[in-house]
Amino acid sequence: MLVMRPAQLSDLPEVQRLAMNSPVGVTSLPDDIESLRDKISASESSFSAEVSFNGEESYFFVLEDSTTGKLLGCSGIAASAGYSEPFYSFRNETFVHASRALGIHNKIHVLSLCHDLTGKSLLTSFYIDHELQDSDCAELNSRSRLLFMASHPERFADAVVVEIVGYSDEHSESPFWDAVGRNFFDMSYVEAERISGLKSRTFLAELMPHYPIYVPLLPDSAQEAMGQVHPSVQVTFDILMREGFETDNYIDIFDGGPSLYARTSGIRSIAQSRLAPVRITEPARGGRPYLLSNGQLQDFRAVLAELDWVPGKPVGITAEVAEALGVGEGASVRLVAV
Repeated sequence: MLVMRPAQLSDLPEVQRLAMNSPVGVTSLPDDIESLRDKISASESSFSAEVSFNGEESYFFVLEDSTTGKLLGCSGIAASAGYSEPFYSFRNETFVHASRALGIHNKIHVLSLCHDLTGKSLLTSFYIDHELQDSDCAELNSRSRLLFMASHPERFADAVVVEIVGYSDEHSESPFWDAVGRNFFDMSYVEAERISGLKSRTFLAELMPHYPIYVPLLPDSAQEAMGQVHPSVQVTFDILMREGFETDNYIDIFDGGPSLYARTSGIRSIAQSRLAPVRITEPARGGRPYLLSNGQLQDFRAVLAELDWVPGKPVGITAEVAEALGVGEGASVRLVAV
């Protein structure tokens, strides 16, 4: 059975394997053993901390095959984007250029560097093994952290953002980076993302143009790449769009990928999830897939199971599912339909 749980330092070798396989652009999952060690340590501290509002905490989860112990995916949450430094994005805006004398009135698309999203909670570090991308396991890997947020709302902001990896070709060349960022840094897109993952995005962002960029002046290839999603992360983009995230207002400053935004209370897995008492039963027949979590902190667990559940009634789960969640008869679980 696949179980979503908080990462532990003992997971480090497996987490590095996942990071090594993740696409360029997932800077929150660098292929660097010390950075990953720090990431897991920070997560362990966050899970154990007493928290009454969102601060510098970060939570990192892994998707484990409980039979083999192999990790098949991971995802995370930063309680506050840019807690210690501004969180930069490009904001899509429209400037109006008009001449009454000539009778000309033009609306021009521009990009303005901003840190509007600083302080919002940030979904990060999503990766799942390729063979599971098109299965419900991707839902478990992505949405379980939303169930964690639903159970612990005091730890998170009232809005959530996600940076989706933007388009780059088979040679890892990014048209948007080449048209914008490369003019200010003598380095490739891959190198810029590597430095961002190991050090900080802020020092690169601070050297980006602070005046509006007129989109019509960019090459066609860069304009076409704006808001586009890298094929390797299309699955998580689709999941989050179904969750109610919006794409129109912001893009990533490096590759032009969409920066998604949603009010926390309006996210589907948070708004529609319900608590129900547990009843140990035989496997359901004719049910539908649900995500279930135990709502705990350091012992948080989430699984995917077929259930025949009627809202308002106890939820019948098998002994195997109960064991995976660490719950017994009469305990409460949080669940939401896939």
